[in-house]
Amino acid sequence: MSAIRRKFGEDYQVVNTNRSITFSAPVKRKRQRFVEKNGRCNVQHGNLGGETSRYISDLFTTLVDLKWRWNLLIFILTYTVAWLVMASMWWVIAFIRGDLSHSGHDASYTPCVANVYNFPSAFLFFIETEATIGYGYRYITEKCPEGIILFLFQSLLGSIVDAFLIGCMFIKMSQPKKRAETLMFSQDAVISQRDGKLCLMFRVGNLRNSHMVSAQIRCKLIKSRQTPEGEFLPLDQCELDVGFGTGADQLFLVSPLTICHEINTKSPFFDLSQRSLMNEQFEIVVILEGIVETTGMTCQARTSYTEDEVLWGHRFLPVMSLEEGFFRVDYSQFHNTFEVNTPPYSVKEQEEKSPLTSPNPLPVAPTPSSPPLGNGGRGGRRERLLSADYADHVEEPTFRLPSKLQRMSSTREELLWKGLKTGPALPGGKASSTGDLPLSIQRLRSSSIPVARQGQLEEQVQLLSLDGDAEEIELEKHRLPSAVNTIAAPTPTPVQIPLVGSRPEDNLPAKLRRMNADR
Repeated sequence: MSAIRRKFGEDYQVVNTNRSITFSAPVKRKRQRFVEKNGRCNVQHGNLGGETSRYISDLFTTLVDLKWRWNLLIFILTYTVAWLVMASMWWVIAFIRGDLSHSGHDASYTPCVANVYNFPSAFLFFIETEATIGYGYRYITEKCPEGIILFLFQSLLGSIVDAFLIGCMFIKMSQPKKRAETLMFSQDAVISQRDGKLCLMFRVGNLRNSHMVSAQIRCKLIKSRQTPEGEFLPLDQCELDVGFGTGADQLFLVSPLTICHEINTKSPFFDLSQRSLMNEQFEIVVILEGIVETTGMTCQARTSYTEDEVLWGHRFLPVMSLEEGFFRVDYSQFHNTFEVNTPPYSVKEQEEKSPLTSPNPLPVAPTPSSPPLGNGGRGGRRERLLSADYADHVEEPTFRLPSKLQRMSSTREELLWKGLKTGPALPGGKASSTGDLPLSIQRLRSSSIPVARQGQLEEQVQLLSLDGDAEEIELEKHRLPSAVNTIAAPTPTPVQIPLVGSRPEDNLPAKLRRMNADR
């Protein structure tokens, strides 16, 4: 049975062969709408009690809001009753004065209304007077003051009745509700990506050539919810932003437009996914307002979309095409959609699954004057000159060595930096002389650095950036002489300081140079 349900759906009936037992699948209950597709609000007011008198106080609006069949019935009854009442009053005057007994009025008798002998003649006189027909056969005479007063009352009452009923019929006929019949909304709303953002979209169109002036669109989300305090709010209304801040809600409705609601952190659909859409219960009410160009009256068109009418991963087909000299709108494709690739996750889930951004690299001061290293100088590499004074501030991780080795290393390093500071000129701009060093240090420098390779040491001290490769750093280390690597071994820092200058014997005193030469 489950296979049959998957194939034929829920709306089916299975009958057993013995015709004794009938199985019926539960039919899906029709969704109760708050606003119908044609814009009619599905709300009825009941148990008003004594509040019904408020409708009588606003009688004109009450008559306009009535249906056409009731308006026509009231219109006919009002005129019929008024005519019969006024005709009866003229007949009563003629009866009281005795005009009905004088069927053939002689020349000496003057009636109130000439040629009124019975009720039909009195009714005809009223109709001729009210409609200002004036056949001239029946007329009121000056000998009847009560008839003159009734004539004035009839004129005033007829003007009031005409103004009320004709005005009511005119307002009802000129209501802009019928103008809303030529404003179209798409049958379904869609959810897909636009400009890299997940959006809820629907389409509106105008079938007439006359424009809607100052057209504005609004959306309301109707959904029941419960507050954290436990209060249940049935049919709670929430505003959907369709471009209020950017002015996108102001429409120039000369061709079909697609209205877009961006789903972000402020949207009530922030945690809505394709799977949760199947279990949700909500209704989106769309309200389009504008001024009718021909009449100047405000028109409002409404529709709604339930959760069953929201299609995930769809997009509307284009309806505009360029012809010779004009643009053509094909309304046969107005409601059609097609599937597009859309992630089934909500915006909240996408933000949670997005990879964390890597921390920013440490800033390195750019030095345009420094020459590039290796491979013609890569763009991602920054270099900086390092003077002997700057090297004093480089932090040495000697705290990991034993105390005796730390003392030996610190003493050796102090002697080395003192010799570098007093040596030949470095890029830092300080002059130095190796003659001020102790003799043991001078011998160490002269013996550990070959003369043939001293020309290769004329390089500026450079600090490699943090994003340099480990292989390139090792390559720079191998370019230095072995003696310098031996001296710098106890200090495992990325800063490499090659010795710079000419031959050390050139800076020694004459006596020491002769001693070195003899040796």
